Amino acid sequence: MEHPIQRRDFVTTMALGGLALAAAPSILSAQGAIPAKVKVALIGCGGRGTGALSQFIAACKILGVEAEVVALADSFEDRIQKINQTYKLPATKLFVGYDAYQKVMATDCAFVLMATPPVFRPVHFAAAVEAGKHCFVEKPVAVDPVGARAIIASGEKAKAKGLAVVAGTQRRHDASYLKNKALIDAGAIGAIRGGIVQWNGTVPWVRRRVAGEADGVYMNRNWVNFAELSGDHIVEQHIHNVDVAIWFLGRPPVSALGFGGRARRDSGNMFDFFSVDFDFGDAVHIHSQCRQITDTASRVGEFFTGAEGSCFGGGKLFSKKDVKVPDIKLDTGDAMVQEHVALIRSAFNGKPLNDARQIAESNLAVIMGRMSAYTGELVRFADLLTNDKSPHYNFQFAIGSKDFEAGNVKLPAEVPPTPGKA
Repeated sequence: MEHPIQRRDFVTTMALGGLALAAAPSILSAQGAIPAKVKVALIGCGGRGTGALSQFIAACKILGVEAEVVALADSFEDRIQKINQTYKLPATKLFVGYDAYQKVMATDCAFVLMATPPVFRPVHFAAAVEAGKHCFVEKPVAVDPVGARAIIASGEKAKAKGLAVVAGTQRRHDASYLKNKALIDAGAIGAIRGGIVQWNGTVPWVRRRVAGEADGVYMNRNWVNFAELSGDHIVEQHIHNVDVAIWFLGRPPVSALGFGGRARRDSGNMFDFFSVDFDFGDAVHIHSQCRQITDTASRVGEFFTGAEGSCFGGGKLFSKKDVKVPDIKLDTGDAMVQEHVALIRSAFNGKPLNDARQIAESNLAVIMGRMSAYTGELVRFADLLTNDKSPHYNFQFAIGSKDFEAGNVKLPAEVPPTPGKA
């Protein structure tokens, strides 16, 4: 789920390499132009899904094509009915339940937008790839290592099929971030020596349990407060900032050592603050800090120091050098629309984008940070991705997407994890 972030009202131009090609309106390969109408379906009709669909439609308008919404799916009928006040689809195109995604895949949509709670993303993405659909996958894409590796595997299948896959890490489609990335790659601040990434804010929302409500219904409707569904806020929200660090450095962290706790939260089983040292190797450390506590200081962003200067992720860059980068213009100043422009264009220009491994690795990094804080242990990236002898490699929450489909969900204790031993 996406939470509000500061938007900039200007568009900067810069060199972007391969992403620039995906963004430039005039570049369409011999594979063929975008059709006059593209069909899209949405899985997950909450606030983020509603926003993603409107942004997809806005992207189609920029590209001069018509978007036809052919299916809406959600676990709960009331969410579908709310969004359908806008789209007015017939009942035959509205799918309710935990198996609704399967019915979406049987439609003639070319694009599937996935914005359910992230625990469901690996299963939904695998089904979409199997059905030959181009995919928008909202971040995060998994809540545990097994799910993240499943995203990588499905991403490879999507690549073999020529399917476009774009993740909801919109900073990678934001003009100011792209400019700073280009400048850093050109040596403007020298090699990054360290930095800090932060998402300190408030609790997004709490949905209290209704009397007589089934465990699975309560957990799903209150998903941002349960680690089994959201991954905890270091995964669900702070992934944006950690993803920027990985992007700017060009590699994932080697290990994480962190701590966290719960001071205020009175719903669910998550921490409400984390502090994690991400070790990127070569003596480069990035401090990660995130908090969800109401009436506390808010700070969201990234800051990096280099041998020749420093920069805020999407803000000011300070350099001892006079570095220039070639210019390129994006289609829109709204990064959350631009990512859909890139998705749609790449699906038809013969150069489909595939963010699956990229988003999965960022997802694994924040899962690594969470696991370190929950356990008190130093956790290595390889423990989650390649080292199948590690006790962390096969970690899965006791409740998963298939349990919701089967109706086998039992509410866990609404208490946070306790690291170490007394």
